[in-house]
Amino acid sequence: QVQLVESGGGLVQAGESLRLSCAASGSIFSLGAMAWYRQILGQQRELVAGITAGGSPNYTDSVKGRFTISRDNAKKMVYLQMNSLKPEDTAVYYCNSKIRATTTGRWSDYWGQGTQVTVSS
Repeated sequence: QVQLVESGGGLVQAGESLRLSCAASGSIFSLGAMAWYRQILGQQRELVAGITAGGSPNYTDSVKGRFTISRDNAKKMVYLQMNSLKPEDTAVYYCNSKIRATTTGRWSDYWGQGTQVTVSS
């Protein structure tokens, strides 16, 4: 089975930093584009940052200059470095990845369970 597991969330004060990690495991043939989404309480899940298979990143405007997405294909991981955190960044953060599973040979969209990030003022 293929799965994504996030880690690194927690409670921090405004202005501090966190690094989220997402590890892909299971019968993975290859990883495609990866991304971090977040769901603020009472709102829909939104894209925070994405990174193509070739390493090209993109960010939502609210996190530009503060967050950095990166990936390590050898480790099958994607990271989100979050600096200068703000209370409005408080959300459950989800890892997302396009994965080609060896069991099926097909590309599918996978989601992690989410990790809570809480930023206090």
